[in-house]
Amino acid sequence: MAVTSATAASSPGLTRNHLSQRKVIAVEIAVAGGTGVLGSLVVEELARRGHAVRALSRRAPGRPVAGAEHRAVDLTTGAGLREALAGADAVVDAANRNDRRAAAVLVEGTKRLVESAAAEGAGHIVEISIVGIDDVPLSYYMVKLEQERAIQQGDVPWSIVRATQFHQLLDWVFGSAARFGVVPSGRFPVAPVDARVVARVLADTVESGPGGRVAEVGGPRSEPLADLARTWMTSTSGRRHAVRVALPMRRRMRASLAAGGLVPADGAIVDGPSFAEWLRVRSAATAGASALARTAG
Repeated sequence: MAVTSATAASSPGLTRNHLSQRKVIAVEIAVAGGTGVLGSLVVEELARRGHAVRALSRRAPGRPVAGAEHRAVDLTTGAGLREALAGADAVVDAANRNDRRAAAVLVEGTKRLVESAAAEGAGHIVEISIVGIDDVPLSYYMVKLEQERAIQQGDVPWSIVRATQFHQLLDWVFGSAARFGVVPSGRFPVAPVDARVVARVLADTVESGPGGRVAEVGGPRSEPLADLARTWMTSTSGRRHAVRVALPMRRRMRASLAAGGLVPADGAIVDGPSFAEWLRVRSAATAGASALARTAG
């Protein structure tokens, strides 16, 4: 698959995409998990760039993206995959699951996705993964490592992008815990990133062609979780009196996080707003929408 005027790197070594001087040719791209938090942003970004995009998921999106179509698939059974991938030049795997069925979707489902993509002649598959999964002893991270191996051992040329935690995820975690009067805290560093930045990097990676492990992606600032929690509490209405509570963890987990397990390596793509900046923009947008609703009412 040729999607740019330059030949993309095919080495599995660490690379970084530089697309500013490349002439991109529109192609057919399928996005697994295309209605999720990240996947929907990837669909929007690729459609904005003029590609023909298919959002793959079990259910159609509530708000369809202009220039994109939806295809119903089930990664756990393979239903609809071959039909959805027919004629696709590239595939982005943004599907996610973080519960007891994580392996069924992220490992077995990814194997089905790769097999179907190979059978339909796709020339590139791009996988989103997580910074630190080699070092941080979480069961979910072990599943993500297995998912990476499924991509690497498949018959479709591949790229893997590892990203840090999304601002959107931290906001959800803090908000969910605050309902019970607490907010998770800790001294270990985190470098959260706006999911829109990751979506742009994934789109760049599709256009760049197979590159193996490309550069990691993180936010512009590494901060202790405790500082991020404080920022969230002071900027989020109604949550300022929640109590910050240090996360209980075993010694190995504490050591890996303290050593920067959630922070991207040197040479990472670092971009987008800080968590505080993202919260300010989100709060302003929410306030504007509320004011508009009051005016309309």
